[in-house]
Amino acid sequence: MITTTTTPGAVAPAYVTTSTATPVVSTIIVTQAPPALQQEVVLAQPSSQHVWIAGYWTWRNDRYEWMAGHWELPPNSGSVWVAPRWEQEGNAYRFYEGYWK
Repeated sequence: MITTTTTPGAVAPAYVTTSTATPVVSTIIVTQAPPALQQEVVLAQPSSQHVWIAGYWTWRNDRYEWMAGHWELPPNSGSVWVAPRWEQEGNAYRFYEGYWK
């Protein structure tokens, strides 16, 4: 099943398109450039197995929201974190979720 929802943004001319398929995969596209990354204080590593997941901007409630960095345990010992990112596509910006691979 695939659904697509377009929601007008609070700050013109922003818009969001969300596509959902099974399993859940979503795509966020907005016309407003993401803000510059925020500087973060990296707290002490809880253990040698923990990996720092840097903070990033996401799109929620018709605006950019900062997701703070944090320490996380990988799902497997050989897992590598692929950071979330925004990529410009013409006059829009597409968000790619971070994931373990």
